[in-house]
Amino acid sequence: MSHGASLSHSAGSSDAGFALPALLARTPAARAPYAHWLLNDVLPASACAALEEWDPGAQAIAGDVEGRRETRNAHRVFVNAETRARDPRLDSLAHAFDSEAMRRSFEQSCGIALDTAALRLELCLDTDGFWLAPHTDIGAKKLTLLVSLSRGADAADWGTDLMTPQGESVARAPGTFNSAVLFIPADDTWHGFVRRPINGVRRTLIVNFVDDTWRAVHELAFGPRAGTRH
Repeated sequence: MSHGASLSHSAGSSDAGFALPALLARTPAARAPYAHWLLNDVLPASACAALEEWDPGAQAIAGDVEGRRETRNAHRVFVNAETRARDPRLDSLAHAFDSEAMRRSFEQSCGIALDTAALRLELCLDTDGFWLAPHTDIGAKKLTLLVSLSRGADAADWGTDLMTPQGESVARAPGTFNSAVLFIPADDTWHGFVRRPINGVRRTLIVNFVDDTWRAVHELAFGPRAGTRH
């Protein structure tokens, strides 16, 4: 399968502090092949450093997962209570994503309600042989933000593929360090990763907000969330 034209976006102005709410507010949504937002300078420098330094061991690095991350559930790693207690930088990042300001920014820009949704942060480490079959994230996931955290000459081509249901890549998000693609899962939000060479490790932070049907509560940054608004 060949991929479509690479997507492009404008650069952010600073990585100091948690600037994502303001960045999202001034970023228009792209419409093809479905509504999504392309963002730069997403995470503060301290969080990037913590995520780059985090070494969960060789067992966490995924090669061929047969197109599904679920085949390696036992080896997946999350910014959960244990991780937050170990690294204050990741604790701060989790609190920033879970803040009312960030939730309201997502709600206003994306037209969704997150008052009862719980935060899930997963660090993914992929290497040569990795690929993901087309999937939509529809179901318990209310929001998906994929932050690229890879460096090196080839990393710019390691972004997420926006796909047809048949797995054809019609556009590719940039894999530039600290860039991201955001979308609201729906029946047309097909995405994945067309198999291509990965020279090194592809590092990605997956940010989701999930509803109360999510059963793997050990993956959540703060556990299930009760409604606090409306």
